Amino acid sequence: MSKLFVPNHYYRDLELKLQSLNQSSKLVSEYHKEMEIAIIRVNVVEDREATMARFLNRLNQDIANVVELQHYVELEDTVHLATKMERQLKRKGQVRPSFNLGSSSSWKLNLRREGIV
Repeated sequence: MSKLFVPNHYYRDLELKLQSLNQSSKLVSEYHKEMEIAIIRVNVVEDREATMARFLNRLNQDIANVVELQHYVELEDTVHLATKMERQLKRKGQVRPSFNLGSSSSWKLNLRREGIV
């Protein structure tokens, strides 16, 4: 049935969309949801480590740097940590479209004070 109604390039386009997907100006939760939908549509079967690596690799760098320092086992843990970091950045008024935090030493001190690192 799908061969009759779905063009050949449809799955190729979905795969390209998944490969180019990144957080950019989206919220962490929006990015995560979009990634999960794309994985389901493309019918990707990968282990949890590969999915977490995919998620972290395309997360905004300033958030990903902090999340990678934390202990996480499941994708949900990773998403929770990223969301927590995003909320902290918004509270501090440091959220810009690129999530630029400035010098690394200042944000590390803030993270220690907040009990994240």
